[in-house]
Amino acid sequence: MSPHLRKKVVVVGHGMVGHRFVTAAIERGLTETHDIVVFGEEPRPAYDRVALTSFFEVGAEALSFLPSGAYEDPRVTLRTGTSVVEIDTAAQTVMLADGEEMAYDELVLATGAAPFVPPVPGAELGNVFVYRTIEDLEAIREAAKTARAGAVIGGGLLGLEAANALHQLGVETHVVELAPRLMAVQVDDAGGNTLKRHIEKLGLTVHTGVMTESISPDAVVSVVDEDESGILDGKVSALKFKDVEEPLAVDMVVFSAGIRPRDALARSAGLDLAERGGVLVDEQCRSSDPHVWAVGECAAPGGKMYGLVAPGYDMAEVVADALLGGAGTFTGADMSTKLKLLGVDVASFGDAHGTTDECLELTYSDAVAGVYKKLVISEDGTRLLGGVLVGDASAYGLLRPMVASGMALPENPEELILPQSTGGGGGIQLPPEAQICSCNNVTRGEIEAAVDNGCESAADVTRTTKAGSTCGSCKVQVKKIVEDYFTAQGKTVDTSLCEHFAMTRAELFDVVLIHGYKTFDQIIEAHGTGRGCDICKPAVASILASQLNGHVLAKENRKLQDTNDAYLANLQKNGSYSVVPRIPGGEITPEGLIVIGEVAKEFGLYTKITGGQRIDMFGARMEDLPAIWKRLVDAGFESGHAYGKSLRTVKSCVGSTWCRYGVQDSVGLAIMLETRYRGLRSPHKLKGGVSGCARECAEARGKDFGVIATEKGWNLYVGGNGGAIPAHAQLLAGDLSTEDLVRYLDRFLMYYVRTADRLQRTSTWIESLDGGLDRVREVVIDDVLGLGTELEAAMATHVDGYFDEWKATIEDPEKLKRFVSFVNAPEIPDPNISFGSTRGQIVPDVADGPALVGPVSLGATIPVGAPNLEESR
Repeated sequence: MSPHLRKKVVVVGHGMVGHRFVTAAIERGLTETHDIVVFGEEPRPAYDRVALTSFFEVGAEALSFLPSGAYEDPRVTLRTGTSVVEIDTAAQTVMLADGEEMAYDELVLATGAAPFVPPVPGAELGNVFVYRTIEDLEAIREAAKTARAGAVIGGGLLGLEAANALHQLGVETHVVELAPRLMAVQVDDAGGNTLKRHIEKLGLTVHTGVMTESISPDAVVSVVDEDESGILDGKVSALKFKDVEEPLAVDMVVFSAGIRPRDALARSAGLDLAERGGVLVDEQCRSSDPHVWAVGECAAPGGKMYGLVAPGYDMAEVVADALLGGAGTFTGADMSTKLKLLGVDVASFGDAHGTTDECLELTYSDAVAGVYKKLVISEDGTRLLGGVLVGDASAYGLLRPMVASGMALPENPEELILPQSTGGGGGIQLPPEAQICSCNNVTRGEIEAAVDNGCESAADVTRTTKAGSTCGSCKVQVKKIVEDYFTAQGKTVDTSLCEHFAMTRAELFDVVLIHGYKTFDQIIEAHGTGRGCDICKPAVASILASQLNGHVLAKENRKLQDTNDAYLANLQKNGSYSVVPRIPGGEITPEGLIVIGEVAKEFGLYTKITGGQRIDMFGARMEDLPAIWKRLVDAGFESGHAYGKSLRTVKSCVGSTWCRYGVQDSVGLAIMLETRYRGLRSPHKLKGGVSGCARECAEARGKDFGVIATEKGWNLYVGGNGGAIPAHAQLLAGDLSTEDLVRYLDRFLMYYVRTADRLQRTSTWIESLDGGLDRVREVVIDDVLGLGTELEAAMATHVDGYFDEWKATIEDPEKLKRFVSFVNAPEIPDPNISFGSTRGQIVPDVADGPALVGPVSLGATIPVGAPNLEESR
């Protein structure tokens, strides 16, 4: 098609649904004939609004669907921070806020919805917010820094998400709901009461069946005349409830009382609207104007507005198809939801309230465990119509597709919600047409087809089909389907550690533990083949170190180590090494600083403060390492284990000792934890952090384990890391005593050490577990496997057996023999190592560093840095 015949699609709105329309249009080939221009009112591209609360943990970039700010297809133009203020359907143009006009051939409205703020007096005061955008959350976070108590008006899905946010920010939180129960749309009275009990156990206060009458200010100024007392000014001080005498003292208010479709543009353009708002559209999402379409929350197919992302995605796909001449239609949507609110599993699916004529209800309730489950079934007991799950939503992945597919119920349907210990559960095979991922409309058959077409894992299936990529509630079900399909086909995924061991690292760990092996030779002779490699040798060395607390330079371990472990220091680009002494919690005396300075000066080392609150000294020659260590050890320092897959640091802020915001002694706890877990060998390096308040100056939620102080104790987060694939830690348990915190951390770390794969960070290890963080919580907090005492004992053995590897090395003449540049000429330093200088310090004076391994002629000196070269001779 020639350029002048190309058409233009204008998209108004770049939220999740607007973005989905654009990606669908690109994937289907619409940009071959159409240019697409997208106007986004927010200052940033589309982001994951479903996971909005995680912004406080992961930041805006992690939520973004388009971090680069532009689509790869050059025929799509995205303009953020741009508002469309008028539509002229006759001229087929849109006008922007700055007066610019743009013509369109087809117009897609994806303007979404706006938070509903009831007309409550005082809603215009300072510190009154809505909960919709990242900018809203940024403002809430800023206000939370000085607020003592806050109220969320609205106890639905978004209201409880907002309450969770305030709670995480350390604000005393109240949830105010007009209805007699929380989540009135999704759950019934019994489910709402169960949810309320869960939430109140976390320290939040729930007020149901109350109406907010007004919001009181902290100041009234500007007396106008005798009949008026003044004008409201300042910030929130209290909420007044109807028929309740005592006001509720709060410093901030968040409205989350529902949403309303943003249909003002359509209204002013004369488009037909639904009775309760929203652009009235047909089955192809076309409005009353043949060239204007509407998708997502601003649309009302058949007069009904859908407030979930999955229906919006379906509409986006339908419009992309229609613009290409397709006949796809939107015929309604599955409004099922599954989510975790304040750590509580809640799910609702199908006819959750039992509105179908003559339907029957089956319920299971365990008040002690905080579990409530209800099934709504047809009168004849053959079909599942809907249900509610609170406290345990593990059956959601099975039950919701049963409703969608209309498959027959088993003979005893109550078994679907009874605990397995009482005979519940049971294997039910879903039909291929059963929808597993409602967000992206992926069936069981499509998941299995993806496996047939080459996907080797659940992660591959998610990338190919998008199943589980939006809200994530079906991830466990997707994984199970993939694994069951592999089993049915007789196909397995190779999980061998390497070619020498046909088992995983976790299986190998158990083998060593059960048999009590002490050496690599014993292990490979009994359970492996060949002589080992650079994959299995360090892995075995780590396992032996975890169980035996032996020295890494012991004779039986020496040939297993990589270069860093083999010399207890980090090899640098020019063949020199860096030395990092441990500085627990970042706390160091002036005398300690002086010693480090003197050592660096004496040995001519480059010094740098690390991100983990330590001092790194670079440029040490191998032969000088023992002398450097001795100076440091004599001054009270020990190895910082910067060279090993083990605990590195536990970073801290100054906490309550110095900071006026601190509520606990973060330095003291960080020192205690780093001292306790120092030297713990693990599948990958470990980092920790302790913050003395919710302001999080120690960046604890970016660590493998992070601790944040609360006025009641400590919140424990796990599974965070920086690096190439950063991850934010997730809350494992809250308001813990120091004793409980240490007990759970002992269990968590030893559970990880025992079961993670080689070089697997805690974040990916948690993701790999069936049930993810919920499984970790079951094992670590609930002790469902009965391993708690065993894991704690294993950690106690490590703590009791700890010794400083530097000190043990300089006291052992046999180990010291390794620290020479040349085996047959120990007095000669390595001539390949040289330095330049910059900013007053040494730097490597090479481009790529010396060749540490190469041909060795007769009579040539042999560099010790060549891995295992001594053994090969």
